[in-house]
This record gives sequence, structure tokens and C-alpha cells, in this order.
Amino acid sequence: MFSKILIANRGEIACRIIQTAHRMGIRCVAVYSEADANARHVAMADEAFHIGPAPSSESYLRADKIIEIAKKSGAQAIHPGYGFLSENTGFAEACEANDLVFIGPPSSAIAAMGSKSAAKAIMEKAGVPLVPGYHGDDQSPDTLRKEAEKCGFPLLLKAVAGGGGKGMRVVERMEDFDDALAAAKRESKNAFGNPDMLIERYLTQPRHVEIQVFCDQDGHGVYLAERDCSVQRRHQKVLEEAPAPGLSEETRKAMGEAAVKAAQAINYVGAGTVEFLYDVDGSFFFMEMNTRLQVEHPVTEMVTGQDLVEWQLKVAWGEPLPLEQSQVKTRGHALEARIYAEDPDQDFLPATGNLRYLSTPDESAHVRVDTGVTEGDDISIHYDPMIAKLIVWDETRDQAINRMVQALEHYRIAGVKTNIRFLHALADAQPFREAELTTGFIEDHRDLLFPASKLDTHKALVLAAGFVLEQRKSREVVSTDPWSPFGRQNSWRMNSEYAQPLQLQVGEDIHDLKVLERDDRYQVYVGDSVYNLTARLDDDYLQAVINGHRISVHGNLHNDQLVLFYEGDTFNCTVYKESYGFEEMAGEGSLAAPMNGAIVAVQAKVGDRVTAGQSLVIMEAMKMEHAIKAPADGVVTEIFFAEGDQVSEGAELIAIEVDEEEAS
Repeated sequence: MFSKILIANRGEIACRIIQTAHRMGIRCVAVYSEADANARHVAMADEAFHIGPAPSSESYLRADKIIEIAKKSGAQAIHPGYGFLSENTGFAEACEANDLVFIGPPSSAIAAMGSKSAAKAIMEKAGVPLVPGYHGDDQSPDTLRKEAEKCGFPLLLKAVAGGGGKGMRVVERMEDFDDALAAAKRESKNAFGNPDMLIERYLTQPRHVEIQVFCDQDGHGVYLAERDCSVQRRHQKVLEEAPAPGLSEETRKAMGEAAVKAAQAINYVGAGTVEFLYDVDGSFFFMEMNTRLQVEHPVTEMVTGQDLVEWQLKVAWGEPLPLEQSQVKTRGHALEARIYAEDPDQDFLPATGNLRYLSTPDESAHVRVDTGVTEGDDISIHYDPMIAKLIVWDETRDQAINRMVQALEHYRIAGVKTNIRFLHALADAQPFREAELTTGFIEDHRDLLFPASKLDTHKALVLAAGFVLEQRKSREVVSTDPWSPFGRQNSWRMNSEYAQPLQLQVGEDIHDLKVLERDDRYQVYVGDSVYNLTARLDDDYLQAVINGHRISVHGNLHNDQLVLFYEGDTFNCTVYKESYGFEEMAGEGSLAAPMNGAIVAVQAKVGDRVTAGQSLVIMEAMKMEHAIKAPADGVVTEIFFAEGDQVSEGAELIAIEVDEEEAS
């Protein structure tokens, strides 16, 4: 077995690989960019090498530097993880040329599957069913337009060299085709250096079901169950599970055998995933093959009891597959939720910030957390915004869902917006519990997945007041005289009862509270209502009784920013002071950047008349494009940035003179 490997990746997947390698007695070499100098994967590795500036194009995508470091460190092999260089044919070839084992498939297999159009031709020859569409080399707009008409609508434009939802657009009608094609090509070229597209019929109620395959160097192949990855946003997976609910044993077997046939058709070696679209009538069609370990591989590990990274290392060393097909068994049900720094309420816009508070559920045989961050780390614009993967297992799907709901309630993050509340609503939604799964699940059930807060506003304000006051008391110096009223940690005043004011800002609203503090309780006045409150704060855990209702929350108070966590929900407020001088970041007729990022295109010029909803600026952040639209009808008066400029969240991009009737 290898004695030392280099991991050409970062974040949770680098940490995941290190864990298995160390268990097998293998030393690990990490690489890191300037942004990752203090990252968790660097601390976990046996040694680490600086590789370049923060942008991935200057660090984690520098194949030449990675090869140089691998040779310098004495590593015998390179594990690419997923993303970055994991499916780069040139990198695999460079490893082979430098006598380094690439822990993945041969470069020829990556090349065969790297082009979605070429892959479909291979699959068609191998007898694997395909979705109708166009996968040809002629990429002229006229040809693509004609093929789109042949395919019919709705259709899917997909980057030939892509993945992860980038360079992908659903087109509902021919009138939208040209704009969608231009956007998909531009995004694909920026992400993959290749603007070529393929066209597929877009199935209206499909499920995304994929098969984990493994092949050794002797040509033997097995499939290790299937995963359902239907719940997606922006064509990117959000929640995955294994096994896929509702599939017959005959379908499972047929899909598994088709997946192995697909892998063997390209002389595959190592871990791979064959993705299928599964239709309501039970038919399935080859979509693509990912020639690497998948983000969602832990759910397969949980139901099979196998360590897929260990399998990768053994196969790369030349050992046969650990199991034959008849020996592969599954037990129970597993779910994985991807915890992202993003704002679901703003169309899942990526978020950046500091993880000033991070508390994760306790790990056990039922709960697993794969992460690459620790409290205090920054989520930057340079890399994917995934914070962690939360994986749960139990005997049945219902029990596993209950585990997931509970674990999400115990996952608490402050300092950056996350999708935890959304994931909690998703896992607990009745249609999900009943396995009514399609790739349009989120759009079909938006009302269920974006619910109102579970905390009544007044009750939340009372809890916030209790948290703030109890934390203040815990930090006060106690008098040495236990009988002195001046040593009491409350608002005692001689000959009077003093109701201290407390202002809490929630969104744009400022709430004036008055708190009368006694030895063992508070009276909190909110508007015309009065609440009797007893509260006890233990570190970040507040136990409270409000008018006889016992309720407990966790919280984090930092620089007057308070976040309360309650059953997967959050309540955010600011301990308000007038001296803060809160100001609007942008006026009524202006456009502000919703995130840190780069300007890809400015689609207006000074003097243009624009209409509400018209796309004016295209921004790129975390490798995804986002359209910034006009808030109202009017005329563009100023443009503050140009194509290629980097902008910060809140920066004014364009000024618009709003029409008078709009302004009124």
C-alpha cells in the first residue's frame, strides 16, 4: 500500500480523504492557497505546501505546481477529490508521465466521459438508453436552433464539458432560446474553458437516480446500490438519499447492470457514478458519468458499511475489488443534506462571511458530519459555498428523516446566512416524507419550504431580551458584600422600580421594550402586552418560561448582533443604539450588489430607458452567474462599474431615475 499520498484539493473532501488515509497508515500531503493557510485540511495533514494566491486558477488548478510538490514531498500518488482537477484529462496524463499514481480512472476514461456528447455516443453503442436530443459537433447557432426545434420544448441546454449545474439552462419556448444559449455558453466558457452545448428533451417529472460503480484494474465491476438526488436547486443537489425510494428490485438491478456496462465500455478503473433520469413510467435514461468520487458518496457508505475512499486507495494500488456483486448488501436508509452559505429567500444567492459561531450535532452511528471548516473560519468568494455535509442513517426511511430533522435543529451557525432553516422545512415536508420526488420538487412546494417563522415575534423579542440581560449579568462583577442591594445583578434603584429600556431592531423595524427586573424574574413590556419571564443562561443555552410556557433556545450575541436558534429556525435582531446611524445602502432608484463578486456583463448604458425586471448587470460569484434586475421603470443615469470589475456586497452598481408614477 502507498506510504504517502498528496491530496490535490481543499475543504471537506480533503479532510475526508485524510481521515481514511490516516486510518490505513498512509501519510498525507496537503496543498493550500493563501486563503486556506489556516484551513482544517492543512492542520490535519502530515505536511502542507503553499501553492499560490486565493483564486483557484492560480492555486488548486495549477497542475504543474501540484505535480512538482508531489515529487518534492515523496508522495507516490495523488488523490484529486472532486471538483478542481478531478476530471481533468491533462492532469491524469501528467501524473502518469511523472510516475505518480492518479487515484482515479485512466485518462482515456476521463476523456471519454468528459464530453457529454461523446459519452452519449459511447453509451448508445453500449446499449445504454439515452434521452432524445442533440450531441453533435456542429455548434453553430443555426444548427442548435434547428436541433432545438426537432427535440421539442421544454428542453435542456447543457455544457458539454460541465457539471454542478454550471452552463445549464431550461428553455420553455423558442423565443427564449437565443438568450438562454448565449448565457449558457458564456457561463460554460468561464467555468470550463469550453462553450460547447448539447441539447436534451427536458422531462417534466423526472427523478435523478444515480448508481455508484467501482471497477478494478482487472476489469471487474460492481455497483453499490443507488442514490436518489432529485431534490435540487439551480440543477445542483441539495438533499440525497440511499436507497432511492419506490424503485422495484427489477429496476434497481437493471440500472445497476447498465451502469456497470457503461463503465466497462470505457475500461473504467476506480470509483465512478452513472447518473440516470428516471421517469414516472419506470423508464430510465443515461444522463452522464462522473469519473470521480461524488459529494454524496457518504449515503452509500452508510447503507453498505463500506469506505469508498479505502476502496479507491486499494484499487489504485492494484488490489482487486473488496467485494463481488453477490456480496454487496445494503441495510437501512441514509440521507445527506448539503449545508451551504447561501440565502434561500434570495433565490439561493451565495453568501460570504465569518463563521463566528458554529455548533454541530453530536456524531454517532446515526449522525455524521463531513466538514472542512471550524468556528472562526471565513466563507469567501473564491470557492464553493458548501460548509458541510450532514449525513444520517437509521433502519427505515421515516426514522432516517426524523434523525435528519433533529440533527438540523442541532446545527447552529451565526455570522453567515445558511440554508439550514430551508433544509429543515424540506426534510420535514409531508410530500418529501411521502417520497413525492422529482427534480422540480423545490419549485413545486415553495409554500411548504419557505414557511413563516415558528417563533411569534413578541415571544421572540422577550426571549431576545432575556438572552441579552442574562448575558450582561453573567459578565458583571459581583459585589463582595452579599447583603448589599448595590451588589445585585439587576436594575435595582432605591425607593423606586426602574423599568430599563431595551431597543431591538428586527429587519427595518425597531421595537421598544421595557424590562422590570426582579431577583428571580423579569416583566417585559412589548407594546401593550406584558410578559412574565424567568430565564437562565448557561453558556449559549437559554432556558425560559414566558407566561407559564417553558421554552428553550440557543443563541449567539456578538457586537450587538443576536441570533436565536429554535427547532431549525433562527431569529435575528440587533441590540439597537441610535449612534449606530443605520443608513440605506441603496436608494429607491439604485441597484446594489447582493454579494461579493465580479461584473461579467453590463447590459445597459447611461440614458437607456429600462423597465422593472429587466436584466441590467450580470454578476459572477462562486462560479455561478446572477442577473441583477431593474427595480422599477426609469432611465439609467449612472453606471459605477465595468465588465471585469470586482465589487463588494452592497456596492451601488447602477443609478436609475425612477418614473414619477413609480416613485409615488
